[in-house]
Amino acid sequence: MSLLLEGTGLHFTYPHRPPVLAGADLTLGPGDRLAITGPNGAGKSTLLQILVGLLRPQAGRVVAFGIERHAEADFHEVRRRVGYVFQDPDDQLFCPTVAEDVAFGPLNLGQSRAQALETVARVLDVVGLAGFEGRVTHKLSGGEKRLVSLACVMAMDPDVLLLDEPTNALDEETTARMEAVLLSLPQAMIVVSHDPHFRRKVVTRTLRLQGGRLAAPDPTCRHARGTG
Repeated sequence: MSLLLEGTGLHFTYPHRPPVLAGADLTLGPGDRLAITGPNGAGKSTLLQILVGLLRPQAGRVVAFGIERHAEADFHEVRRRVGYVFQDPDDQLFCPTVAEDVAFGPLNLGQSRAQALETVARVLDVVGLAGFEGRVTHKLSGGEKRLVSLACVMAMDPDVLLLDEPTNALDEETTARMEAVLLSLPQAMIVVSHDPHFRRKVVTRTLRLQGGRLAAPDPTCRHARGTG
């Protein structure tokens, strides 16, 4: 099985703080739905950002789609093929309307305006927001913003999804919708989540990040019921 993403011996330290990654290793293959758990501040978001080149490790290597990635130019392809849904949707949504936000990626990939609008309609339907094209983004509810953020990355037709706390502050109904959408998608994914019920429904395996390293949770516990 060829791996989609691989991080080996990753080290990262923010200035004047203890290391958050100290030899972390992970792999993601086709069909994997990997959850990353761990305490607040353990480095889970940092790890996702390293995998797409938004941060660079002080040591270790990142291999994406069979190629080791070093420089910024190496990660251009990675960010086209890996859809990253940020923890705070306000960090991801910056256009006046939903249609403009979702169309931004397809237009930059060379789709015509007509093609991009078709993509917008398709992905909004998938996330249960059909008809939201003209809605003003900053007036959406928190749950709607999260679903639009997911639609934005789905519009790029990525091979992999990285989702940072996708159910944070969602109500029960919107959480159920997010679960249903993710379960319907073919992409491999890495999901950072503190929600054990969500993980139990969506992921196929779990790693816990603590002390700068990733390891399987205690095998005496069910894999998706970790505390972090």
